[in-house]
Order: sequence, then C-alpha cells, then structure tokens
Amino acid sequence: AAAVDALYARVTGENATMWGPSIIGYGSYDYKYDSGREGTTCRAGFSPRTAALTFYGLIGSDDALALLEKLGKHTTGKGCLYVKKLADADLAVLEALIALNWKHMNARYPV
Repeated sequence: AAAVDALYARVTGENATMWGPSIIGYGSYDYKYDSGREGTTCRAGFSPRTAALTFYGLIGSDDALALLEKLGKHTTGKGCLYVKKLADADLAVLEALIALNWKHMNARYPV
C-alpha cells in the first residue's frame, strides 16, 4: 500500500484520505445521478484488500486498454482493476494508468 500511495501522491499531488474503512483516495468530486442520488467521492483511489489490490477508475477509457496490455498480471471487473501482487505489475505502466485516470477525472469534473 505504501508503494501505491507514493505513486498516487506523485501523480495527483494530493494527500491520501480514507473513504470508508478500506478505500484510500485522492482528491474529491461531487456527483449526481439521473435518479437524483448525489454524493461526494474520491477522484482516484485504491484499496489494499487481502485478495488483491483494487484500483478504482483506471480502466474506463480506450487509452487505458493499450496500457493494460503492458501492465502485467491483472484482472478487471466492471470498473475496477485487480492486481494480486504488486511485483507482477509494471509500476511505470500503473503510474501511467493513474495519470490517465487523473487527467480524465479533472477534465470531467473541473476543480
């Protein structure tokens, strides 16, 4: 988690904040769904879970697909990227994914 925190801090320039009991997040934004539900959440973040490191929002763009091919061992879900061992991932590619996500979030939700 410390190594991943260092990547996020370098890319985002933000300090880590806990979002609930297990998500380490950077920055924040307000959202509102068509249903009327609204809230605030982190712009970027991860969770150091037992089964795998879980990264939020890193797989949502076409640009990310090319980077994922170079990342190393990982799996994906609907919106999450899972890495069982950080040693199995290329940290430069992971940093590029974090930077890409940060750029997209800042474009979509200006500060």
